Amino acid sequence: MSLKINYNVSAMIANNSLKLNDNKLSTSLERLSSGFKINSAKDDAAGLAISRRMNAQLKGLRAASQDAKDGISVIEIADGALSEVHDILQRMNELAIKSSNGTMEDGDRDAIQMEVAQLAEEIDRIGQTTEYNSQKLFTGEFDLKGFTNQLEIKVDKYSDANMFGEYKLDMTDLEFLVDEKNEVTLTSYGGSADNTVSVLRPDGKNELYKVSGDFYHLNFKGDNGDEFTLDISGYKIYEGAGVTTTMNDNGDGTYTYTYAQADPAKSAIDLDLTGYGAMTFQIGANESQTLDVRFEKLSMETLGFKNQDSDQTKDMILDLGTRDGALRGIDQVTAAINQVSSMRSRLGAYQNRLEHTGTNLATSDENMTAAYSRIMDTDMAEEMSNYSNYQVVSQAATAILAQANERPSQMLQLLQ
Repeated sequence: MSLKINYNVSAMIANNSLKLNDNKLSTSLERLSSGFKINSAKDDAAGLAISRRMNAQLKGLRAASQDAKDGISVIEIADGALSEVHDILQRMNELAIKSSNGTMEDGDRDAIQMEVAQLAEEIDRIGQTTEYNSQKLFTGEFDLKGFTNQLEIKVDKYSDANMFGEYKLDMTDLEFLVDEKNEVTLTSYGGSADNTVSVLRPDGKNELYKVSGDFYHLNFKGDNGDEFTLDISGYKIYEGAGVTTTMNDNGDGTYTYTYAQADPAKSAIDLDLTGYGAMTFQIGANESQTLDVRFEKLSMETLGFKNQDSDQTKDMILDLGTRDGALRGIDQVTAAINQVSSMRSRLGAYQNRLEHTGTNLATSDENMTAAYSRIMDTDMAEEMSNYSNYQVVSQAATAILAQANERPSQMLQLLQ
């Protein structure tokens, strides 16, 4: 055993052990006081990177869960408005049935028509004013969009079963039947007696579409579920508009008009149907995890009570002022009830989906929080055991360092 006084190696060894245990004790104290196992990158570099991504996902899930709840609120507001429209239509149905009764006088039917006109105006008002966060829901802004290559011709609406893309329709010949009340309905299209026409679809296929409608709208419906309605106001007959007109007297108070476009540029319509326009809800923490919700336009025109772009209530197609009009009105109101029912059914399906989405997000949040906790949280029982161990070792190192520091002074006794 060598005896030296210049360098106290024993003290250095004890001091290094004390520093090492003191660092461990400090780390343990930090974990116990913060509750986190990872407080800095040095604690677990890989675990920190994983936990930061997971934390961002957690916050995104919670934000998406709130988005889903907001979406449910929007749909509840829309459904509440449509519920009132349903009640209005039920009242209109009662009035139509009353007006069709032979016991009614003309004055009674006039009063019924006045009430029906006001009820229809109220439906219009509901469609124009129902909103969420200053966004109008039933003005058609949040519905599927469609465009044509001709400024005058509008796509009123189309089914969500449509294939998005461009369609080509031949509009060479249009034939309408005009009755004694000047009500105009389509009788043939493109020279086809059964009102079918070949339509070029976006996928390159030519398919037959059944065509029906009146002077203001043409309704196209394919066997595959594709369906769209065109506002054909651009095809009204104007002098000098390049349209030839042939009138045939049917001898029974009706006339058949054949409208043929002489301008080749107007003999076909190019349709561009897009999926843009629906209200998009972000229902997930990642990109493209969305749900598009359609809110169809609600108005007297879309319910079939008034001609398109007609500003006057007196121009209503729904006329209960006569018994014949009331009989037709029953079917018209029934069709409107079915249409609103379809709108509410779609919104109900959206709401059910959002509620399931919310439940799924809550489950994902719960499971991911558990995974995040396993990475980040301190096991308090284990860490307390470690802390006690480090504390005892630190105390022992302190005692040994004190003894090591005393050894050089002991060497002085050899010099006495």
